Amino acid sequence: MHRVTITLDDDLMEKLDTIIAARGYQNRSEAIRDLARIGIQQTAAETTSGHCVGAMVYTYDHAKRGLPGKLTQSFHHHHELSRATMHVHLDHDQCLEVTILDGNASELQHFADHIFAERGVRYGRLVTIPAEPGEEPHAPDQHEASS
Repeated sequence: MHRVTITLDDDLMEKLDTIIAARGYQNRSEAIRDLARIGIQQTAAETTSGHCVGAMVYTYDHAKRGLPGKLTQSFHHHHELSRATMHVHLDHDQCLEVTILDGNASELQHFADHIFAERGVRYGRLVTIPAEPGEEPHAPDQHEASS
């Protein structure tokens, strides 16, 4: 391990201490290591240019004139990227959708940006994971399976 000294302003330190308390970290070093790992993973996912799978999560106002039709039309135009969608009614006007996507990272990002930019979409996030086509999932060998 390496010892690193950093300087944080009071506001950022207060936020970090809140996270430490909420998640039950034993010390600041553990929390900072975890946050660094998360940041590294997020940056890697954002710069992925190859094949990936992803989850697009967004909320929208279904009462917004024409929005459900525009969203449906966008999904039909990008049908090759979408594997499955779950739709949840949050309240009278708000809906949540989670869509599993599969394709080139830049195409997934472009599609998500298009959805999130629609007037009436209130929140959107795309999470991607690199996945090369034809990769076999890890199958336990006999020793692992019998343990």
